[in-house]
Amino acid sequence: MEVPTMQARDVLIRGGAVADGTGAEPVPADVLIRSGRITAVDAPGGISVDHVPVLDASGLVVAPGFIDVHSHADNAPLLAEDDTSKILQGITTEVTGNCGFSLAPVRPASAQDFASFTRRIYPRMDFTWSDWDEFTAVTDARGYVTNVAPLVGHGTLRIAVLGTAAITPDAAQMRTLCRELERALEGGAFGMSTGLIYPPAVFSESDELVQLARCLGPDRPYATHMRGEGSLLFSSIDETLGIGEQSGCRVHISHLKAMGRRQWGRMSEALGRIHHAADRGVRVTKDIYPYAASSTMLTALLPPPFLADGNEGVLARLESASERERLAALMTSGVPGWESNAEAVGWDGIMIAHSRSHRYDGHTLGEIARAEGCSPLDTYVRILREERLQATMVLFAMDEDDVRTAFADRDTMVGTDGLPPGTGGKPHPRMFGTFPRILGEYVRKHHVLPLGEAIRRMTSLPCQVFGIPDRGLIRAGYVADLVAFDAGSVNHETNYRDPVRPPCGISWVMQQGHVTVADNSYLGPRRGRRLTPAA
Repeated sequence: MEVPTMQARDVLIRGGAVADGTGAEPVPADVLIRSGRITAVDAPGGISVDHVPVLDASGLVVAPGFIDVHSHADNAPLLAEDDTSKILQGITTEVTGNCGFSLAPVRPASAQDFASFTRRIYPRMDFTWSDWDEFTAVTDARGYVTNVAPLVGHGTLRIAVLGTAAITPDAAQMRTLCRELERALEGGAFGMSTGLIYPPAVFSESDELVQLARCLGPDRPYATHMRGEGSLLFSSIDETLGIGEQSGCRVHISHLKAMGRRQWGRMSEALGRIHHAADRGVRVTKDIYPYAASSTMLTALLPPPFLADGNEGVLARLESASERERLAALMTSGVPGWESNAEAVGWDGIMIAHSRSHRYDGHTLGEIARAEGCSPLDTYVRILREERLQATMVLFAMDEDDVRTAFADRDTMVGTDGLPPGTGGKPHPRMFGTFPRILGEYVRKHHVLPLGEAIRRMTSLPCQVFGIPDRGLIRAGYVADLVAFDAGSVNHETNYRDPVRPPCGISWVMQQGHVTVADNSYLGPRRGRRLTPAA
């Protein structure tokens, strides 16, 4: 494809079918861009200008750049390499800081605990910052491949104020938590996220979350990885909706799913609860990724009593023979208020995606256990100990029909939930192909939604919910962050043991009028920016 050089960010896009982000089906139209913003959209031939490069989009759909509402690429600016996993699939903006994990604030008293905790899922980093403003100054200086709309993580706030202990904040500590949240919001955070299956957030109670959610006001979102997505799915939905009702904030359910065979087929029931709350005034939305497998840190299989006191506390328990016996009992009998993903999925349904040594990447715990002649639980504990907790996994836990049902529902958006870049291994393919897979499998093949509506869910709706300004529509005055794709071929192959591959059918991606991706090649340089919430 011949791509004009657009140093002035002026270009006329001709010949394409424009899906403008409103939900309307694509229609032939020309788009004029000047100084990185859209200045006119008109019928073919309706825009007449001289001395402006022409980009021929014949045979392509031109859409607003996709918005990934659930990203964990907070560390991407800090990498020496450009993280191209998102931009190559047409994503031009990422909502980061999800599942309670943001990389700020960090406090000196708990900085070591925070650094060791992040190594369970992030590559090693040098924490040269403390508060939110210092962190964003560092990432602003390094630059962004995509735009970022950061959330502040509840788990990060908790470590900063309370450390990693299994405690309930007292009144003074609660005021400090609220103050840290407010500082992040003042510094440009778009909202707050929670990860209620992860330490230390797993030790929090609903009252704490309600108090923090009230600090968000009516417009900043409370985005939550709920307390449970399997046996606790319905009580977790009720808790989330209750937080929205009591606080008055906007609630957003991250990666809505029904985990484990016992919950398969119950997505419509879950959606009914959400609709009922929306009908009585709770502002609630959700997102999905188009796969029947999830992914997270390997320690997430442990019950809450084993997660307190940071990495050293977890490892000390795993290295104690008596504690390992206790773990075996808890994994069998369960813990009130905790759901066992190992029980729901089975050891053959848990594949190591990344480990510190990379010895186990791409193999299931069941396979490893059989090869070594050990029990799966003993194998699991040994791997955690050997890898010093630095491992992630893929869980084959959902039913594809439930995922499609959730996407078809009103106000469902799309997130990659890709784990942080830079660790290597065999990360979930959603990191590289979520949005092309939506277009290829869910729109073209299975007709879950019409193309125009699917584009709205991936563009203007996220901007509306998360307060992302000047993007998400192909309309005069909006920033020219655009993607062009072949609707007949766009897709991404799902291969969990060989996931690192680009999508197909994405012809080019534009950021502020500059073409930065053409034919699966990232042209650079880093043209993203850290966004600030719409007023």
